Amino acid sequence: MGSFAIGTSEFVIMGLLPEVAHGLAVNEQQVGHLISAYALGVVVGAPVLAMLGSRLTRKALLVSLMLFYALANLASAMVSDYHGAMLARFVSGLPHGAYFGVAALAAASISPLHKRGAAVSAVMMGLTLAMLIGNPLATWLGQILDWRYAFVLVAMIAAVTSVLVYLLLPGGPKPEATSVRHELKAFCKPQIGLLLLIASVGFAGMFCVFSYLAPTLLEVTGASQAWIPAALASFGGGAVLGNIVGGRLFDRFGVRAIGIVLVWSIIVLLAFPLAAQSIGSLLVGIACVGSMIALGPVLQTRLMDIAKGAQTLAAASNHAAFNLANALGPWLGGMAIAAGWGWTATGYVGAATALLGLLVYMAALRGTAMNQAEAVR
Repeated sequence: MGSFAIGTSEFVIMGLLPEVAHGLAVNEQQVGHLISAYALGVVVGAPVLAMLGSRLTRKALLVSLMLFYALANLASAMVSDYHGAMLARFVSGLPHGAYFGVAALAAASISPLHKRGAAVSAVMMGLTLAMLIGNPLATWLGQILDWRYAFVLVAMIAAVTSVLVYLLLPGGPKPEATSVRHELKAFCKPQIGLLLLIASVGFAGMFCVFSYLAPTLLEVTGASQAWIPAALASFGGGAVLGNIVGGRLFDRFGVRAIGIVLVWSIIVLLAFPLAAQSIGSLLVGIACVGSMIALGPVLQTRLMDIAKGAQTLAAASNHAAFNLANALGPWLGGMAIAAGWGWTATGYVGAATALLGLLVYMAALRGTAMNQAEAVR
């Protein structure tokens, strides 16, 4: 439920771009900056809150983070102007990464070694179900009532999550005391940095396309506004499938699953501009774009494997990188659109970022192979 609340809050504004723009008296490109403000909050909050909460039990930290999230989203619903909305969305993003990181660690720690990828994808299932159900539902609610009600809904779900985690999750042992310096030293490994870079650029293409899905559907496909929730649900369906497949890909192929998902991402992003020409092909195309979420559990599990001594920080930082992509994608897509390349240019821009992620992955593999060869010598 916690990841469902987070996923709904993070993505719903993308389906309500016209409504939010009208309500705050700004244009749709400026509303895109609200998406980036949330993502920036995740980037800042993930490592900071992970370190500040490292001495709490996972149960206490998860409850605290969800209460924080409920209050921040309630504030998002109550803002009266654009600058207030910008601040509220930034604050809402702060607990996002730490929550996912701690929840993934909790799931992996109680799972068999060969099923850790599936366990992490189970935690992220709430995020993908939010894309499938929560986002279209909140978008519909925002369209018939007011966009602010979408964030009220998120605040209610987050508050209920806090209660349920408090009642149902075992307390667990208190973490061993470690210094911030020790955790940062364990975190600062080249492999970790490369994985986070892959997340930052490899995911950007998905957000580049998805952030401007509503205006693409209206302006390029020529469909009515009533098709927006269906398109969001199609994206969510692809994300649910991709999330499940991603966890199992890692359990079967290990680190090679990263390359598999990135190649798939390049293909579907290059195909999206053509798919956007009709409503039927757009629904299929955006589902394929949603399946790019498979990269999430793959990178999350790999990070937890190699970040000994800084697992919480690394797991949280993966979502910081994920949301750096969430900031980078809309920004790059917005520049392409503003330059007159058209709404479908987001597919080509996204493919370029996925290709960059693939090149980083190949460089990381080569570096690992060279290090292993040196160790053998």
